[in-house]
Amino acid sequence: MISKEANENEISDIICEDCNKEDESVKQNLILTGYKVCNSCKISKTIFPI
Repeated sequence: MISKEANENEISDIICEDCNKEDESVKQNLILTGYKVCNSCKISKTIFPI
């Protein structure tokens, strides 16, 4: 059960909160900034902050 729960947590860590797509950059951005967003959403929010 521990491995199943760990696997579910890893899967949820790679899903972008904005576009709901799976991307490895989500986990990297979560570590760096604390937000679960992919690089595409991060760039678009940097250029067009709404």
